[in-house]
Amino acid sequence: MRAHYVLIDYENVQPNDLALLDGQPHAVVLFVGAQQTKVPLDLAAALQSRGSLGRHVHISGNGRNALDFHIAYELGVLAAKDPSACFRVISKDAGFDPLIEHLRSKQLDVLRYESLAELLSPSEDQIAAVITRLVSMGPARPRRTKTLASTINAMFGKSLEEAAIQELIDALARRHEIAITDGKITYPVRKS
Repeated sequence: MRAHYVLIDYENVQPNDLALLDGQPHAVVLFVGAQQTKVPLDLAAALQSRGSLGRHVHISGNGRNALDFHIAYELGVLAAKDPSACFRVISKDAGFDPLIEHLRSKQLDVLRYESLAELLSPSEDQIAAVITRLVSMGPARPRRTKTLASTINAMFGKSLEEAAIQELIDALARRHEIAITDGKITYPVRKS
């Protein structure tokens, strides 16, 4: 299984939903600016509860983009150590995009999201693509959630996090595209 790293720009995004990553094997690195002297107790506890998969980096110096340079450095160190890993930067700062584009051109799996919820939430395009695929499969559609998860994973080139795959399955159920009972899937009858 590939390693997953989530690098959070705490100067830019103050997540209160770190628990969204509970049960996921993501290593989380929280980057805290020099002027940020307080981190909410629940965030610190959530980070600490991740054990060796959670840590923070407190930037000691000030300066324009100082924290961003620390994230870029850490991203480079981690990518050099494990180029097959998934790297997710959580920041609203689009200044990371040229670096991410460069790293992606080097075949590294790096993406930027503006929030943890966005990282784990399926897009409308993803949901529509899965529905189209399932309809095209006809009677060969997956009959178990595990098989559906494998189908979705293959559809997206094994680029989705496990939590994102589960969110897609949950979205299909909420939209009544599937019904799940004890891990078994049934599909609605579609009118021609």
